[in-house]
Amino acid sequence: MSDQPGLEAVPEDWSRGLAVAAHPDDLEYGTASAVARWTSQGKQIVYLIVTRGEAGIDAMPPEVAGPIREEEERRSAAVVGVQTVEFLDYRDGVVEYGLPLRRDIARVIRQYHPEVVITGNFQLSWGGASFNMADHRAVGLAVLDAARDAANRWIFPELTAAGLEPWNGVKMVCMGGSPDATSGVDISDFIEKGVASLKEHREYIAGLGTDFDPDSFLKDRASWAGAEMDVRYAVKFRVFQI
Repeated sequence: MSDQPGLEAVPEDWSRGLAVAAHPDDLEYGTASAVARWTSQGKQIVYLIVTRGEAGIDAMPPEVAGPIREEEERRSAAVVGVQTVEFLDYRDGVVEYGLPLRRDIARVIRQYHPEVVITGNFQLSWGGASFNMADHRAVGLAVLDAARDAANRWIFPELTAAGLEPWNGVKMVCMGGSPDATSGVDISDFIEKGVASLKEHREYIAGLGTDFDPDSFLKDRASWAGAEMDVRYAVKFRVFQI
């Protein structure tokens, strides 16, 4: 437990996790450092990326950018101990919340049997006036619903017919980037892994056309979160019980 009222340590009494994001690089803005901690404990974590990020580099056409960003994500995941990365191949920038997305995420939950599902912020804002894009919002909300859908054999019965039995073992959904964070993970020993993971997105970062520095970006934010847990570096999550 944290010394700060209202901010608890994320429970770590689990062995299998599924991290779901809208785009390649989404998980690397903090969550990957927590993933590095968890894989160092022997936990098995799978990444599921809803799009290939093909609309994310302005100077590069989607048919070129998509494969590059997919490969960058695979290298990035490997840095923090994740060997399995799956892509759903939804179109970048136009992901819609709805039954197809819920079903596709529930299918992967039934396939890998995670006890914890990790995703990003579904709210309109990151806090204050900062606006959260539509893909992030759609995916975060769909993950919450899919974690419950996966346990009910009468929702998406076509999954059961395909041999994927219901899975009711998801204990919690951890949502990174939420302005209403409830819990944190001490990443003091893993921040360098997180930085290295983000740096694998070389083409994407170059395409930003700015002086973006992964090291200072991640460490500044992790130090702010760390102050709330009385540690050097931390990453915060909003935790939902399923």
